[in-house]
Amino acid sequence: MKKIFILLLLVILSCNSKKEKEYNFTTVFEKSDGLETATYAETIQYYKNLAATYASIKIDSIGETDSGKPLHMVTLNTDGIFNFSEIRKNKRILLINNGIHPGESDGIDATMMLYRDLAKGKITVPKNTVIVTIPIYNVGGSLNRNSTTRTNQNGPKAYGFRGNARNYDLNRDFIKCDTKNAKTFAQLFHIVQPDVFIDNHVSNGADYQYTLTHLFTQHNKLGGDLGAYLHNEMMPNLEQQLADKDWDITPYVNVFNKTPESGFSQFMDSPRYSTGYTTLFNTIGMMVETHMLKPYKQRVEGTYELMKSMVDITENDGEKIKKLREHANKKLLTNKTYTLNWELDTSKTSTLNFKGFEGEMIPSEITGKQRLKFNRNKPFTKEVSYQNYFKPTDSVTIPSAYIIPQGWWPVIDLLKINNTEMIQLEKDSSYSVESYKIKDYKSRNTPYEGHYLHYNTTVSSEVKTITFKKGDYLIKTNQTSLRYLLETLEPQAPDSFFNWNFFDTILQQKEGFSPYVWEEKAKLILLQNPRLQIELNLKKSYEPDFANNWYAQLDWIHKKSENYEKAHLQYPVYRVK
Repeated sequence: MKKIFILLLLVILSCNSKKEKEYNFTTVFEKSDGLETATYAETIQYYKNLAATYASIKIDSIGETDSGKPLHMVTLNTDGIFNFSEIRKNKRILLINNGIHPGESDGIDATMMLYRDLAKGKITVPKNTVIVTIPIYNVGGSLNRNSTTRTNQNGPKAYGFRGNARNYDLNRDFIKCDTKNAKTFAQLFHIVQPDVFIDNHVSNGADYQYTLTHLFTQHNKLGGDLGAYLHNEMMPNLEQQLADKDWDITPYVNVFNKTPESGFSQFMDSPRYSTGYTTLFNTIGMMVETHMLKPYKQRVEGTYELMKSMVDITENDGEKIKKLREHANKKLLTNKTYTLNWELDTSKTSTLNFKGFEGEMIPSEITGKQRLKFNRNKPFTKEVSYQNYFKPTDSVTIPSAYIIPQGWWPVIDLLKINNTEMIQLEKDSSYSVESYKIKDYKSRNTPYEGHYLHYNTTVSSEVKTITFKKGDYLIKTNQTSLRYLLETLEPQAPDSFFNWNFFDTILQQKEGFSPYVWEEKAKLILLQNPRLQIELNLKKSYEPDFANNWYAQLDWIHKKSENYEKAHLQYPVYRVK
């Protein structure tokens, strides 16, 4: 039996050896001595060749993108098992996203080399960690290749464009899903259900000595023991591993047009961003931000080493990560309240031994005004204040369920994409619910990712009994999608569906009045309601602008009457206590 096994092994190795000779697994990046990045077609073909050669690799097409081409998912599992329900029983899953901004191509090339080296056994192969990658997420942007749009970036020679096939920035689209890319990502994410997530980028901003910076999801927002593990164990471990390999790394340098040594704060990743979205499902997320001014070869090699270290950490801490995520999911379901908004906690700071370059303000030869200039001949290491603690500012009680009328199908469709469990009412049914009215909100004056985004939203609420129709949706909150539900359905949340304009039709009054007709009716209403007359008089006495605006007065009376439409400013998602 042993001889048969050895013989089979030799046959397999012989077949692999033949296939390796058939395909050249030297990447475009390596062939060009670190000056070029692979095209979309070259990248996908590379993974197809790897999958044809090594039983540990499988490439799949998942869903659609705005470009008309599918999204690809490449899985590496030493066991050759690619059923994720089976994988999750005994292994942890690390998902790597590349090319969300195709001009920031470092991860595309680094991941190709990582998969090859793992498949060949050139580097230590994890036994209990499965690696999944999206080779190029922004397919349309990758196909829109140029050499100029990354104005500040040092290589490669040619690259893709930031906007996708419809010119969306995909790293602003995870929660709102305006693109086919984002809808497919959600599908893929819920198939894979990763424990750890990496999104590879290239930074903008200041000049400094580091090639690598990290942007982990904000640990206070992730919360609990899982957030503590991220902050106190995983992040320091990654930093130390990279330092041991002579790859210094620092938190993402969140400054623009000023020097970092004055101090900076952590970036708060709301659910529009990849790591903010993955956090909603208690997946540990991080962005890699290589420094734009470093040579391309150096940036790709650094990304490679970082991903190797994250694979090692996931492998070594796999059981701990599993238990922490399970505990976080269970704990969330016992909570009574949930934080929707956060602010910097200025009472707590961290200190970085930051490696930067001296910067000074000098007169611009173009504008004549002061401009920032970094001097690379003057490197320094200084203690820099880093604000990476946040505190809650606004929370909401967690309802037992939400009810959404079936007419709001765009929202319902997004909930379905995100594996939300929903029950359709089998008959007309009455429920006692908390009902929101939109009290106030602000809106952007300029378009942002296809929207005029709302912010500073506030609501008023009252409890009432409403009869809902057969086919309306009852959504219980006792499920794994709880954080997703709260962040999307509570209007006050920064990336709520309300703030992303999904409910804007309720903001427009559909019925009004003709003043010459309403005047007589209003007069009768005031006669029949002396209290309302007193209230009107008081408002006029305290508000001169109101007193001088005859239409505003008539409108005020109209909004106090039964003629005023109930749908105006009525938020059509109801909370069951």
